[in-house]
Amino acid sequence: MGSPTWRLVSGFNSLNRTNVILQHLRMSKHTDAAEVLLERKGCAGVITLNRPKFLNALNLSMIRHIYPQLKNWEQDPETFLIIIKGTGGKAFCAGGDIRVISEAGKANQKIAQDFFREEYTLNNAIGSCRKPYVALIHGITMGGGVGLSVHGQFRVATEKSLFAMPETAIGLFPDVGGGYFLPRLRGKLGYFLALTGFRLKGRDVYAAGIATHFVDSEKLGMLEEDLLALKSPSKENIADVLDAYHAKSKIDQDKSFILEEHMDNINSWFSANTVEQIIENLQQDGSSFALEQLKIINKMSPTSLKITLRQLIEGSSKTLQEVFTMEYRLSQACMGGHDFYEGVRADLFFLVAEYKNNNNNSNSNNTTYLSKSKSRTHPYFSALANISFCNERRKEKREDFPSQSCFSASICEGAHGFSLLNCHILSLNGFLLQESKADERSKK
Repeated sequence: MGSPTWRLVSGFNSLNRTNVILQHLRMSKHTDAAEVLLERKGCAGVITLNRPKFLNALNLSMIRHIYPQLKNWEQDPETFLIIIKGTGGKAFCAGGDIRVISEAGKANQKIAQDFFREEYTLNNAIGSCRKPYVALIHGITMGGGVGLSVHGQFRVATEKSLFAMPETAIGLFPDVGGGYFLPRLRGKLGYFLALTGFRLKGRDVYAAGIATHFVDSEKLGMLEEDLLALKSPSKENIADVLDAYHAKSKIDQDKSFILEEHMDNINSWFSANTVEQIIENLQQDGSSFALEQLKIINKMSPTSLKITLRQLIEGSSKTLQEVFTMEYRLSQACMGGHDFYEGVRADLFFLVAEYKNNNNNSNSNNTTYLSKSKSRTHPYFSALANISFCNERRKEKREDFPSQSCFSASICEGAHGFSLLNCHILSLNGFLLQESKADERSKK
């Protein structure tokens, strides 16, 4: 039964989760017209993410507005390209609104299922869009923001771009098609980015292959105007404009890729087929860079690390739609586990105290947990064979999508293996807001 105090606390937590979800739904009802702007300008359809106070974090309401308009523009003979951008100057899109997803998952609300299913449907529509798609990834671009951009034909970075896929730190995995585009980056760069959450800034986003072009931020407005002024442009016409601006960009023009000197080692270390072997490779190397990456990996959710590595290995030979099928199943498995909720919980004081009481050495505990979980990722992937990703949504019928019952065994039981004390990203949005504030302080 539990003590009266525990029942009171449990009831309060449940009520708090319900209030968060209801607040989100009310906010979506009253402000969704302002959260994303959908406009026809010149020859283009323009999508503007308009939640600057939340670093343009993506929510379900925004997805449900963007998707049908994207499909309409794709069919419209007067729309020749689609441009997507963010407002506020700090972020293109900092990711999905994971706080709401976490609270909904705890309360067994359908939002957690709908969000991932419909987000991936939108990502897939961007990847298969027949009209040229130009993403202006100025500012923070992580998680869900990567899904809104990286699958399009053109991605324009600036000196203020900041890219990362830090999901392994919050008990998730680099989704939104990360299983497709990350293993297709040069060498093992994508594996390194996925497992460590390493951040790329400015021209490095272009050098890594995430962006197709680099433009000085002060020229971004002019670039958009020139694109909108094109008359019935072809894909080649659009590419010519982007190429011209890219060629004129001088910021960090002669700067070498930040990871260039480490690429041979990265290719060697991350060629292993197990996380345990990657860790052993880093330990054996012993260089300062290797030990730094080892320290970071030991902060991550062990379950997420193992899921992510297998996700990328399998995704390297899958189509984009097949990857989204895999990732939807993975997302729902994580919603049925523990690591994700531990990772995004706002009030960490109790968790830190609990962690201290139960774990004396977070790094060794992480390694031990990894060694005990060699076969636990199998249930995440084994049920994929007879399910294919929805062909663009299939009229919202839930039976067309994988369900949580597909997972015969949940392996997201890594609360003890998740190095909470050392976790450097407790919430994507909280982390990014800290980044934004730090940038402001550095300018003063």
